Amino acid sequence: METAKPLKHSRQRACILDVLRNTKTHPTADWIYAKVKEEIPNISLGTVYRNLALLCEHQMVFKFNIGNGIDHYDANTNPHYHLFCKSCGRILDLAAEYHHHLDTLASYHSNHRIDNHMLLFYGVCDECLKNN
Repeated sequence: METAKPLKHSRQRACILDVLRNTKTHPTADWIYAKVKEEIPNISLGTVYRNLALLCEHQMVFKFNIGNGIDHYDANTNPHYHLFCKSCGRILDLAAEYHHHLDTLASYHSNHRIDNHMLLFYGVCDECLKNN
């Protein structure tokens, strides 16, 4: 696999990355676009999508889908798990230990090369549990 060329600096990309790094949520491209537009009023949604794709390609941002067809983005590229709260709809990072051995186990049982895994838990977050 060919290594991606280093990214040249761009104000738009830096702003997008800054927005992602300064949120604990796992936003959609539309949410990111709205936040970036506050700083760069003439930015287009297409520019946001192109830059998100580049950031993902360079593994500076992680993109995932919770099964509803909508992509979410995360600037925390360290291996970690997520919880999707079925009550409020938030996606939260879990402070649970990441189990690298699952990659080896899956590879062994499937005869495939497994590079990493993503695990998404579905349930109810602690805030929603407190409010019910």
